[in-house]
Amino acid sequence: MNSISPHLNIMIKACEKASKTIIRDFGEVENLQVAKKGPRDFVTKTDKRVEEILIEEFTKAKKNYSFLTEESGKIENNDKDKIWIIDPIDGTTNFLHGIPHFAISIALKIDNELKSALVFDPIKNEIFFAEKNNGAYFNNHRIRVSSKNDIEDCIFSSDQNGLKSIYPSLNMRCSGCTALDLAYVGSGRLDGFFNNKINLWDIAAGILIVQEAGGLINDISKFEDNNINIRAASSSIYLKMMKKLVNF
Repeated sequence: MNSISPHLNIMIKACEKASKTIIRDFGEVENLQVAKKGPRDFVTKTDKRVEEILIEEFTKAKKNYSFLTEESGKIENNDKDKIWIIDPIDGTTNFLHGIPHFAISIALKIDNELKSALVFDPIKNEIFFAEKNNGAYFNNHRIRVSSKNDIEDCIFSSDQNGLKSIYPSLNMRCSGCTALDLAYVGSGRLDGFFNNKINLWDIAAGILIVQEAGGLINDISKFEDNNINIRAASSSIYLKMMKKLVNF
């Protein structure tokens, strides 16, 4: 692979530091104190601590960059056009129930363009990352989206309820972790992902990973950051998926 940028190097080191908190607390998940903030959206002390660590590390490295995060929202600093987009634990509900399927998701947006992205699964020790015009990688190996052409052979994921009954012809999964779903599309494990009314911090890193792996993403620029409808798939199956989702 080509050498990684200083930005991505900062992201990787920050994730490695933050993941120690996640791994430790996941081992004691039954002891975590949980505060409910929505029907399926929980905040844990781990979530907040991981975000704090990431913000601390990024601020040390690039003190003027701004932030958009799940817990803290927008933090504007001098560089308003350089924004770290952070989801400290995507898949919090999985985490709380002891299901080892969640990830740290980080993207860097500069001048309104995604430049660097990282999705790190600390329990499986799997890291997916991408940089604009430099490809997408899984554990340092180049990845590409699936090349399947027959939609019957494909696996799709979404966290929308009831989709199996709405789209019985699609082979559906619901993993509970959007960041990993998109990373899996980029690496060919999944063929497509779609969801409505989702937050930018859930998908920013995954978008760049899918694109740099040769996949396609719908134009999300018309959506608000907390109300995005996303469609992502391999280039060979994207249009076929979109035809299935015409009423979604």
